[in-house]
Amino acid sequence: METVKYSSGRSYGQFCGLARALDVVGDRWNLLIVRELLPGPMRYSELKTSLAGIATNLLAQRLRSLEEDGIIERRLGDVGVLYALTPWGVGLREPMEALGRWGAPLMMTGRDGDSFQPRWLVLALPALLRDVRATPALELGFEIEGFLIVLHIDENGPRVVVQPDRAPGTILKAAPEIIVGLAAGGLTIDQATSAGRVQGDPKVLNRAFPAGRATPAPPTGSC
Repeated sequence: METVKYSSGRSYGQFCGLARALDVVGDRWNLLIVRELLPGPMRYSELKTSLAGIATNLLAQRLRSLEEDGIIERRLGDVGVLYALTPWGVGLREPMEALGRWGAPLMMTGRDGDSFQPRWLVLALPALLRDVRATPALELGFEIEGFLIVLHIDENGPRVVVQPDRAPGTILKAAPEIIVGLAAGGLTIDQATSAGRVQGDPKVLNRAFPAGRATPAPPTGSC
């Protein structure tokens, strides 16, 4: 296992993998920056737009800290400087998917005015559908507020592509809370299609979202 040195100024001072991980990524906005970069590199302006609510100076500070700790790196692209995850940073996908699954019950109360970016489903859908396999492989598109993403499921499990080169044969057009509810098992296919619109073969949805999956209700007193 590679030894990693980090430069975080604040520390819990505990010899524990979780504590040291939180020393690096536990500050506010850090994991959300990683979430933004999981689908691919982004420009600073794109990060600022997608992370509505973060101050410009704080974003610059967080990016600098994450770069110093080896989680992200800067690359020179055709459009200028891009921020991208390092291989170590990409390793955060698995624990972040687990945390997203843990938080799924908190999504069942609805969107309630919260902001949403379709690219966030790149993390959410594989996390919620981690046990689903398909042979032969399937692909299913989701059109959310005019933005198309494609869910691929094969014998290795699910993955999501943002802004694909071509549209799949079946597309579900629905609000984000409907798609999240369907993936989390909080809505049936009939409920989801009644609230949205299916273009193509609806049988693809039955393969992507098999019956019997359910998300537990959030504990009493939660949001």
